[in-house]
Amino acid sequence: MSQSAFIYFAPTSAVSSLSPEELKEKLLYYLDQLTKTAQQLNWDYADAGFPYTIETKQEAKDQWFYLKGTNFLYKHIVFGVGREQADGEDRSFVQIVLPDDCTPGDKSKGNEFGKFLARHLKAQLKLFNGRTMHFQPRK
Repeated sequence: MSQSAFIYFAPTSAVSSLSPEELKEKLLYYLDQLTKTAQQLNWDYADAGFPYTIETKQEAKDQWFYLKGTNFLYKHIVFGVGREQADGEDRSFVQIVLPDDCTPGDKSKGNEFGKFLARHLKAQLKLFNGRTMHFQPRK
């Protein structure tokens, strides 16, 4: 059974919504930071830290894309964006989906990417296990 994690944007978040292209840019920023850290440590960690390629299906380019694993420890993670009505307000979210055939490595990386994105965007993260982490400024 597939599992989902959600990043919800609050009024105090860094952005109010993201497009799939902007989300890809955030993941590429993560990869860039990982590569710079690896260079400082003189260790080729970037391939282990981001063992995926970003793939897009033509029919879903405005809604979702997926990360395809580059080795046998990782298969794929799906990232999508959307909007929902909650408490009478319209709010945007990013959904991270682990398909049925995902590996434990995919779940670990999904949590890692979710935490990075939520922290970077100052948003609320609902993890795969249902727990919530708040990174947005509170009043």
